[in-house]
Amino acid sequence: MYIAEKLRKTNIAEYLLYMWQVEDIIRAYRCDLLRIRREYVSTFHLEGDALDEEETWWHNLVRMMKEEGITEQGHLQINKVTMQLLCELNDLLLNSGKYPFYVAQYYKVLPYIVELRRKAGEIAHGEIETCFDALYGVMMLKLQKKEISEDTQRAVKEITTFIGLLNDYYFKDKEKPLEY
Repeated sequence: MYIAEKLRKTNIAEYLLYMWQVEDIIRAYRCDLLRIRREYVSTFHLEGDALDEEETWWHNLVRMMKEEGITEQGHLQINKVTMQLLCELNDLLLNSGKYPFYVAQYYKVLPYIVELRRKAGEIAHGEIETCFDALYGVMMLKLQKKEISEDTQRAVKEITTFIGLLNDYYFKDKEKPLEY
């Protein structure tokens, strides 16, 4: 919870990736809140109000996943909304004509997005979500200590730069609405 709160205020891209990981952690525990408390939350060594808040946060996420029918796959509505905000911002930046550096970075990463979508066989995801899928996938490979090809590393480096730029514009827009 504390990590999520901090990331939501400082890095929306990392926040979203973190929340996807939280969804997968909940699935790994089969949405069993008692196991999550006993085997996962207990490792945080929290006490008192901090522990109560953390347990409540996990309880609410488990409840939402069950209510939204995403205990096997998919993303929480709160995460979908965040993704939608990033997609809408991307569209505004691309279409405004006032952000040529962003547009240039987008076109630099677009061939990787097209290739990722081709390999995945999915066209339903938008370009921004495809970028996040790639970043999350590589993050999972690294956690599993699996090898990542040079081509994938190169693609992820460009995607990371692009999503970082989108992240920066997201916070600039929140601080003072951008002109489109």
